[in-house]
Amino acid sequence: MNRLEFARYIDHSLLKPNLTPDQVRSGCELAKELHCASVCVNPVSVALARDVLQGSDVAVGTVIGFPSGAHTSYVKAREAEEAYRLGAVELDMVINVGALKSGRHAEVLKDIEAVVNATPGVVKVILETCFLTDEEKAAGSKLAEEAGAHYVKTSTGFASGGATLADILLIKRSISDGMKIKAAGGISDLKFSLELIEAGCGRIGISRTADIIKGLD
Repeated sequence: MNRLEFARYIDHSLLKPNLTPDQVRSGCELAKELHCASVCVNPVSVALARDVLQGSDVAVGTVIGFPSGAHTSYVKAREAEEAYRLGAVELDMVINVGALKSGRHAEVLKDIEAVVNATPGVVKVILETCFLTDEEKAAGSKLAEEAGAHYVKTSTGFASGGATLADILLIKRSISDGMKIKAAGGISDLKFSLELIEAGCGRIGISRTADIIKGLD
C-alpha cells in the first residue's frame, strides 16, 4: 500500500479540547496535503475546517454527543443539524452507552435514528467498546445498522481503551457487508493501522497521522 492509498483510509483526528484555531488549521492543511479521507474536528471548529478544506478531496467531519454519549437524542439531533449546516458531512456520534448496557435497545435505536434522520450526512456510530461485553458490542453494531447509519466505530479515544483487532472482527461478524467499520482510539503505529485495514476497516481515526504515514516513505 502506498501513501495515497493509505491516506484515503484516514480520518485525521483533531479532537483534543486544548487545540487552538491555528493548530486546527495546521492539522487541516496536513490532511489536505496528504489527501486524507476526512478530518474529524470538534463542533466549534467545523466552519474553520470547512474554509481550509474548501475545494479539496478531504471531507469535513465532526463529533456528536461527544465524548460521553450521555446527551438527549434531541440535543444530538440538533447538534448534527448545526454541524451539517456549518459544513460537516460526516458525523461521528456516541451512543447512549448506559442504555445499551441495560438492554434498552429500543432507546438506543431511536437515539441513533435521531441523528441519522437529522441530516443527509454520513453517520458513524461510536460504541465505546471498552465499556461493553462482546454481546453488547454485537447488539450495538446491529442497532447501528438497523438505524440506517453508515459505519460502526469502536471508540472515542477519550475512554480507558481503544480499537482492538478482536473487536473489529466481532463487529464485522455482527453486520452485513453493506455496513462499514471505523477503528479509533490508541492507533499509534503503521503496523497496527495496516492490520486494522486488513481486518476490514474502511476508515481509521488517528491523530498521529504525520508520524504513522512516514513508515510508507
